[in-house]
Amino acid sequence: MTQVFFHCSNTKKVFLDYNGAVVNDLAEARDHATRVVQSFTNMRGSEDWRDWVLHVSDDQGDELFVVPFTFVLGKPH
Repeated sequence: MTQVFFHCSNTKKVFLDYNGAVVNDLAEARDHATRVVQSFTNMRGSEDWRDWVLHVSDDQGDELFVVPFTFVLGKPH
């Protein structure tokens, strides 16, 4: 198990995750990252999220992977 952090950013804003989550593996981190993206887009209304990226980092600050919000949201209709 490892502690990972889920920071969200675009070119104008950054939201830092100070608590993180304990995950067993990268698959669990990916699933949690998807839920984080969904919670951001659901709670913040009509903001355009297409230029946002979720950065997943370990407790040493090393980036494990990134998830562009568009991967979760899909293309606009």
